[in-house]
Amino acid sequence: MEPSPATGGSETTRLVSPRDRGGASGGLRLKSLFTEPSEPFPEEPKPEPMASHHCHQDPLLQPGLSPERLQARRQLYAASAVCFVFMAGEVVGGYLAHSLAIMTDAAHLLADVGSMMGSLFSLWLSTRPATRTMTFGWHRSETLGALASVVSLWMVTGILLYLAFIRLLHSDYHIEGGAMLLTASIAVCANMLMAFVLHQAGPPHSHGSRGAEYAPLEEGHGNPLPLGNTSVRAAFVHVLGDLLQSLGVLAASILIYFKPQYKAADPISTFLFSICALGSTAPTLRDVLRILMEGSPRNVGFEPVRDTLLSVPGVRATHELHLWALTLTYHVASAHLAIDSTADPEAVLAEASSRLYSRFGFSSCTLQVEQYRPEMAQCPRCQEPPQA
Repeated sequence: MEPSPATGGSETTRLVSPRDRGGASGGLRLKSLFTEPSEPFPEEPKPEPMASHHCHQDPLLQPGLSPERLQARRQLYAASAVCFVFMAGEVVGGYLAHSLAIMTDAAHLLADVGSMMGSLFSLWLSTRPATRTMTFGWHRSETLGALASVVSLWMVTGILLYLAFIRLLHSDYHIEGGAMLLTASIAVCANMLMAFVLHQAGPPHSHGSRGAEYAPLEEGHGNPLPLGNTSVRAAFVHVLGDLLQSLGVLAASILIYFKPQYKAADPISTFLFSICALGSTAPTLRDVLRILMEGSPRNVGFEPVRDTLLSVPGVRATHELHLWALTLTYHVASAHLAIDSTADPEAVLAEASSRLYSRFGFSSCTLQVEQYRPEMAQCPRCQEPPQA
């Protein structure tokens, strides 16, 4: 064998056919692996990038409040200032008029101030980023504020009910009809002013589990919601209830002003309006307990979420499905998806996450994909929880 000179200076060679032999030599010649410039070496195909699925549906939220939430904060600031001023006025007027009904209305305004200040405090806390200790952030701050507001309202109302009972029992009190009438009239005007400040010009939005009784201002990441409007609208509904109570106190004050012998209308009104005030806290208390007990979101059922996950192509079974409301508007879901061996885990994860975000408005979804095994059907941990 006779080596041929390497064109590129390489010692790597290969055998060629007899037709490629040169000269009179009958031996096989070796030819360089590197071809001549006239014969370009074919390029290797570049690997295509693998499609990937990322867990976040929206771009990273910018720090600070959105324009809508800034508008909500301005409205709540104005309503809180009006409410606090007239609450103090009712306390003074109720004391001068010796009217427990006026004091009851002032106690209800105190609950309104606490609720709106809790919303404002939550707005401030919601701008703080999550930490390694508070991994979900500070969204539940308003839930704790709402609980404190309910407890304070119950304490004040209990004291007023006790005083009203003593008045009815002994009847040794005097009502200043003029002062009561003036204070009740101012209270009605105050509630009308707060209703005007909190009035929403736009049409109301419906978002499934978002209630009107108590709606925090947090934002979810999966399905952006006009939560500032929801909270202000909830405060507006509450103020309308206060306005009806103030009109009732005004009616009692008119009766006492013209008929002083019917002064019992004051403690009787205190009983009636105290029951209304305590009843108005029932939806808030129910929502607070549901959130603190890690309950599932309202109007988001276990079965619809499970069926949605099972409808994803490739999913054979689901287990460890958990739904809970971090707040009334921030809903979280987690689940294990058992898939066929032929299914693409990335495609299943992307499709399942997309359906949960779009159909139920979850703010955060954590899904684990694993291969389906027959023994899962008998595994105690893989069984669905019983009905409540």
